[in-house]
Amino acid sequence: MDTDPKTELANRTDKKILAAWALFCAERVLPIFEEKYPDDPRPRNAVEAGRAWVRGEMRVGEARKAAFLAHAAARAAAGDPLASFAARAAGHAAATAHTPGHAVHAAEYALKAVFPEQRDGERAWQYNLLLSLTRQSDTAGGDHDPDAS
Repeated sequence: MDTDPKTELANRTDKKILAAWALFCAERVLPIFEEKYPDDPRPRNAVEAGRAWVRGEMRVGEARKAAFLAHAAARAAAGDPLASFAARAAGHAAATAHTPGHAVHAAEYALKAVFPEQRDGERAWQYNLLLSLTRQSDTAGGDHDPDAS
């Protein structure tokens, strides 16, 4: 089975860099959810929890709880697939604190959240961002602050 370049690169990337990347991907589509459900902060809270974990300000279990709540918001938005996908992207991004494999799922849900004609551009943006974060981490000796990007 062939693996796409984004997944291959993700498989070789540090967990905190993956989480930062997943959070950027999710945050980029989060307005799709927030526009339809402005009174539901759960996906935004998941992104904030993930960022707090990356900075070392939150434990994995807390980020994981925020991820579960974002997925509950996604289920509540099931009637609006794009909004639901955006919430799932946030949930998977926060869940990367627990399991690195969630990062690629966050990116894939972010892709599903945009219109089909936008997906090629979004996919390229995601890959280039991951590549950039990985290179910055390598150059900085692993001390790169993803929030400074």
